Amino acid sequence: MRHTLSLTALFVLVSAVPALAAKLTVPMAMATATGKGAGVGTVTLSDAKGGVSIKLDLHGLPPGEHGFHVHQNPSCEPATAADGKVTPAGGAGAHLDPAKTAMHIGPTGEGHLGDLPKVTVAADGTAKATLTAPRIKNVAELRGHALMIHAGGDNYSDQPAPLGGGGARLACGVAS
Repeated sequence: MRHTLSLTALFVLVSAVPALAAKLTVPMAMATATGKGAGVGTVTLSDAKGGVSIKLDLHGLPPGEHGFHVHQNPSCEPATAADGKVTPAGGAGAHLDPAKTAMHIGPTGEGHLGDLPKVTVAADGTAKATLTAPRIKNVAELRGHALMIHAGGDNYSDQPAPLGGGGARLACGVAS
């Protein structure tokens, strides 16, 4: 009986300890036609209230706004289309869209789950900010997917250009 009480007390104690929030640091590198290019810093993902917290510590990027998305595959390798055209980081596939919405609406809309807040790079090529992905509830949802920074901005719409107008794949990292 005494042994049973001790195990019960231990269970109650362990259950009362809050779960540790998950954290994952993703190294980011330039996407090139031959594979991974120069490193451009890290993106740290953390479980947080209100969605996953995304801490940017980036450098060596062109100044301005850049589209930022979660892509479906865990790859930053280039891909070659049937016409022979190479897409840097094409191995990452399309934006993460498990609900198959086929819509780009932004991080708070009901479109692609992979739509993240845009990244703003300062004149010196750095981006140091903390963003929130409100529709992504925990870091575990991001494991096994690529994070992508696009060359162009993002208007969180499919008009006038598809996928917010982000265009070419600029930098990539795999959340593993």
